[in-house]
Amino acid sequence: MTDRVRLTIDDAVAHVRLNRPDKMNALDPAMFKAVIEVGTQLGARKDIRAVVLSGEGRAFCAGLDLDRLLATAKGEPLLPSVDLTRRTHGIANYAQRLVWLWRELPVPVVAAVHGVAFGGGFQLALGADMRYLAPDTKLAVIETKWGLVPDMCGTQLMRHLAREDVVRELTYTGRVFRPTKRLPMALRRELVDDPVAAALVTARDIAGRSPGAIRAAKRLLNLSATCDAAVGLAAETAEQAALLGSVNHVEAVRSNLEHRAPRRSLAWR
Repeated sequence: MTDRVRLTIDDAVAHVRLNRPDKMNALDPAMFKAVIEVGTQLGARKDIRAVVLSGEGRAFCAGLDLDRLLATAKGEPLLPSVDLTRRTHGIANYAQRLVWLWRELPVPVVAAVHGVAFGGGFQLALGADMRYLAPDTKLAVIETKWGLVPDMCGTQLMRHLAREDVVRELTYTGRVFRPTKRLPMALRRELVDDPVAAALVTARDIAGRSPGAIRAAKRLLNLSATCDAAVGLAAETAEQAALLGSVNHVEAVRSNLEHRAPRRSLAWR
């Protein structure tokens, strides 16, 4: 769609690829704008059932563009003409929107991570529902190395994905680490030689499920991260009541009993 992001859609699966390979897909103002625009457009579409997020070239995303870091040391804003103190996108500011929009997307998002995912790139991967990582990927919550803090939803996402002491150690040290099998499963769905292929397989599998159930499940799982048990249980009941007897529910039951793939031209609820 732009010179920073490539988008393809095949059988209800959208594949969003960061497309700045000469800079390891580093986040410059144009990349912020392109990713936010593409993600926002996908969120409004009813024909999308799953999304894969990956990076072209040697890396998933190396984080904030070095030129922007150097500019901040000279007193310039992180992103020109952007006031990051303002909540311009719901609970998020403009930079946080780059990550949080994937969490708010109504369909599951699968990140395929390779090469490096540093700083903002690591946080972008955390915004997905799950992550497939190549075994030699280098990861880092690298902001403290530059005298900064993770400010693109990282603190809010990491606390649900790993033990507190692990999150603190990675954040305080800014060290580069590998996705070994000791890394919490929530941070890496699986280590695979071809993360994009694995992510596409999972996305296609999700796309074959009842779309109403998948969207409802994501709403419930998102809510569970912030609500108490009473609110969560009530939400489960409301979502289930809306699904029971719906065209998608009936088709899911029939297709399973008849040992066939479900028909795809169904309503979204």
